[in-house]
Amino acid sequence: MTAWDGFQTFATTPVVAPPPPGAPPRSLEERLAYHSRFVTVRTPAIDALAKNVRTLMILGRHQTVTARPSLIVTGPAGAGKTTALLQVGRACHLAHTRRHGPTATAGQAPVAYVLVPPAASAKTLATEFARYLGIPVTAGMSQAQITNAVCHTYTAARVQLVMIDEIHRLNPRTTTGAQSADLIKDLTERIGATFVYAGIDVTTTPLFTGVRGAQLAGRASLIDCAAFPSRLGDEEPFRDLITAMEGALDLRRHRPGTLPKLAPYLHERTAGRIGSLARLIRQAAITALTDGTERITKTTLDAIRLDHLAEQHYRPHTRPRSRSTSTP
Repeated sequence: MTAWDGFQTFATTPVVAPPPPGAPPRSLEERLAYHSRFVTVRTPAIDALAKNVRTLMILGRHQTVTARPSLIVTGPAGAGKTTALLQVGRACHLAHTRRHGPTATAGQAPVAYVLVPPAASAKTLATEFARYLGIPVTAGMSQAQITNAVCHTYTAARVQLVMIDEIHRLNPRTTTGAQSADLIKDLTERIGATFVYAGIDVTTTPLFTGVRGAQLAGRASLIDCAAFPSRLGDEEPFRDLITAMEGALDLRRHRPGTLPKLAPYLHERTAGRIGSLARLIRQAAITALTDGTERITKTTLDAIRLDHLAEQHYRPHTRPRSRSTSTP
């Protein structure tokens, strides 16, 4: 993903889909591979991000004097931030190809996806931008030389959308963090693209503090990928999410409606995080395939060990043992 060839492969590979009605049964290996990849359920966060990115790209298309307005996707770990980011990046790449044609877009890279390295210095971060497009970097190059090469190449490749993930790793209170934040500001002003950032609970990090934080906060809108609530007014968004995932299962003896009935249990089990829920259902489906039951039950779900964050949150309710009393 963090190199152009890898992202292009991701963007152009057809998304997985459940078998259409009447399709011939798929083999066990095909279904194992399907549940390993599984579908990406369209969530409100993905819709909101896609709409805002489209609007900001149009808004900044002819803006040349100052940096274009940007977006920050925030939320707890496992809330689907990276998934939302990548889905919007895929859509942008495909829309660009449809609009201009594959021949006209040869040599172009409309979307860039960069991870902030741990404890990133400005030079290591600039090197990550260079690595994405295969820009040669030698040990003797200065940060300014790498940055100039990045800005020139990204402009020549007509990059329109730059996605920077793990932005919470930047700490402008430190010297290296401040330099890295300055680098990103420099890139936003020199590359004619819309910048979208993603990170864990960024509003609680030092990212928005000080002069640099104020500059970022003054340019970036915030989209919160919060955990799914069990209820939202008269709606039940978490149950709807479960229903969509269950509808994508390829199990021959699974009874539809089983998982939505377990919505309260699944919400408690995963704390409403889409990442934990998707992992739980995928692992349960693979278990059902390998043990031959071909269905998911609460017993199947109970036997699965989830990520440590989810397991720490989940405390199963146990009925206290009643004391027997004896009469004297």
